[in-house]
Amino acid sequence: MYTEILRIIEGGLAKDARKVYSYSKLLAEKIGKDGDSKMSKMIFRAIENRTATTVSMDELLTTPVDPESRLNIVDVEVPSNEDIPVILSKLIDAKITDFINMVKYQSQLIQKGIETSNSLLLYGNPGCGKTTIAKYISEQTGLPLVIARFDAIVSSLLGNTAKNIRKIFDFADNKPCILFLDEFDAIAKARDDQYELGELKRVINSLLQNIDSFAKQNILIAATNHPELLDKAIWRRFNTVIEIGLPQEDEIIKLLKTFTDGFSTEFMHDDKRLDRLSKLLIEKSPSDIKTIINNAKAQTVINGRETLQYEDVLTELFEFNHRGNLTIEKLVEFLNDNGVPQASIAERMGISIRQVRNYLNKQL
Repeated sequence: MYTEILRIIEGGLAKDARKVYSYSKLLAEKIGKDGDSKMSKMIFRAIENRTATTVSMDELLTTPVDPESRLNIVDVEVPSNEDIPVILSKLIDAKITDFINMVKYQSQLIQKGIETSNSLLLYGNPGCGKTTIAKYISEQTGLPLVIARFDAIVSSLLGNTAKNIRKIFDFADNKPCILFLDEFDAIAKARDDQYELGELKRVINSLLQNIDSFAKQNILIAATNHPELLDKAIWRRFNTVIEIGLPQEDEIIKLLKTFTDGFSTEFMHDDKRLDRLSKLLIEKSPSDIKTIINNAKAQTVINGRETLQYEDVLTELFEFNHRGNLTIEKLVEFLNDNGVPQASIAERMGISIRQVRNYLNKQL
């Protein structure tokens, strides 16, 4: 509640009617939930009577654009109250929960005189769930996610990129939301990179200034697949930094359960086969695993089968690992090495058991 009051005061002093409206609406909603419906209705009545000079949260749909290309430089995703599956290690899950609680309890922290900075930097391999985590935080806090579009932000005109960055921060500052800077390295590269133009170095200085003023009062999440490219000064701007790594075996099993949910399987109840799959998928990202399982499910449906089988997943995993270099002999060997009976291999491949054995004998 104290957070909303401070934002309303800031908006009033800056004569920013949109900011006053957005945070007054959020304040009224919180007061109503706390049981004071009379005061909530009074606030709603006061701000609704000012519709001629203010805007509703529909303003989120009117996003800033790049003056050169006329493309939107942000996308907005409103929380849908869906249960977003996020499977992380216990340590990382605890850190994400701590960050969410910092956001949820910001008013109480301010009341106690505790300074907070709700800024989070996620880094790690592609497909490991950084964007999913940002959406999960949006769902858990009930705040819209304002996603910066760096393909439209970076302009060919000198000076426009820095102006676009400023537009994004101003847009997000006017309303309760989470600003998400995905593929952050696109504009946050180290200033000592000898191959970068002077204009891009000025862009980074502008970015740092905007982060400093924005993160003191608002919620900022950034994500990158290339942390080694980030300017050193960037790291100090985030009070929470988390590396999102590849899932371990216990997390892979949870992912398999999630991605096969609602689909008939036989291997999810076979500990030996489930353990083997988790070991085979150990170097895969959650995105890779989802792709492999979805492809296996698709083939199950296309071939008129009711149950997703162990060998379905193995086949799709083999194809995923050997894109452009597929041979029947290698696939037969792979299935055999991972416990698929020769009769099942023959039936799946549309060949005789003798041919299966011939292929295997060639490998000896």
